Amino acid sequence: MQGVCAAILCVSVFLRSVISQPPTESDTYTECTDGYQWDPQTHHCKDINECETVLEACKGEMKCFNHYGGYLCLPRSASVIPAPDPPSQPGTNLESTAREPFNPCPLGYEPQGDSCVDVNECERDEHDCQPSQQCINIPGAFICQCPEGYRKVGTECIDIDECRYRYCQHRCVNVPGSFSCQCEPGFQLAGNNRSCIDVNECDMGAPCQQRCYNTYGTFLCRCDLGYELGPDGFACNDIDECSYSSYLCQFQCVNEPGKFSCQCPEGYQLLGTRLCQDINECETGEHQCTEGQTCVNIYGASQCVDTNRCQSPYVQVSDNRCVCPVTKPACRDLPFSIVQRYMSITSERSVPSDIFQIQATSVYPGAYNTFRIRSGDHDGDFYIRQINNISAMLVLARAVTGPQEYTLDLEMVSVNPLLSYQTSSALRLSVYVGPYAF
Repeated sequence: MQGVCAAILCVSVFLRSVISQPPTESDTYTECTDGYQWDPQTHHCKDINECETVLEACKGEMKCFNHYGGYLCLPRSASVIPAPDPPSQPGTNLESTAREPFNPCPLGYEPQGDSCVDVNECERDEHDCQPSQQCINIPGAFICQCPEGYRKVGTECIDIDECRYRYCQHRCVNVPGSFSCQCEPGFQLAGNNRSCIDVNECDMGAPCQQRCYNTYGTFLCRCDLGYELGPDGFACNDIDECSYSSYLCQFQCVNEPGKFSCQCPEGYQLLGTRLCQDINECETGEHQCTEGQTCVNIYGASQCVDTNRCQSPYVQVSDNRCVCPVTKPACRDLPFSIVQRYMSITSERSVPSDIFQIQATSVYPGAYNTFRIRSGDHDGDFYIRQINNISAMLVLARAVTGPQEYTLDLEMVSVNPLLSYQTSSALRLSVYVGPYAF
């Protein structure tokens, strides 16, 4: 009997006796029991190593251990202490052979002196780990560890789908043994390779033509005042403000890149940013009047008039005043005096419109005064509205368009019935109509 010890369990295996009769000179004995074969050189039966000759002698996790006359299928972690070889000489008594030593140590250990030491199955290659697995020795046994990113199912290593554990903030891509995180457009991976942080596209060359505003996950393009965002969302196109309204400027609107400006006609200057104001050339000295002329400012220009505008039979008695002496026969039916006055009005003025007030400078007791337009109103554009005995108002009756000039003789007739006295005086008013409504 041969003793086989696995862990602390000692298994006694009874092997068939090897019976061999020595051959005689006249015959040869070649029959052996099961598990042995005849060796013609030694003329003995020799043990067969079934672990080498039998295909897949042990199944599954079991390991094949050859034994005299047979073999054992034991766990891979089992330890077998081989027994001494059986006697090969005929006539030897099997019972006199020494039994194999008893292993008093637990499974996975072996005796060393008076103590038990761990068996390193990984160094001895006494393990069943797959090529892709790492054998790790532990006290009394060993474990087969899968690479990172894999988990052990039975004896195989299966890839772990990390994406199902939602490790990634945005998108997860599983790869064999690992995974990678990806971010949506407008984000980038953080230092932990899992979280996604916003990308400031404005600092990374966003295609905004003018202004860029970073937002969470994207960006916005905006334009400066006077521009509008194009259809592509990046370019800025100039806004033609002048095309939107005709009331932006009093005279003319000029579109410019990103803005507009107002211009005024000749003889006017810009008042603020939109209105036009007449330039008084008489005050600025921008006129061509001579010493014998007087500069009269009108809308958009200036007019040079003779200082002495008295015509015979009138004589000049002071600036802008002419008198027709009563001693001259030609003065009988003419106003006694004429005073020169000048004014300017704009085109398209709303009507009726009060434009000039006439005021008597001398009033005689008992006299009645009446006012009329003596000459100059050929088309009936004006009329007189008398206010009281000493004043009247010149009224614009119809809208007029310039540039044009009216010379109106406004006459005041004074009548005194008690003294049977009648006299008149005139105001020669030059009305200049400007070319514009401002």
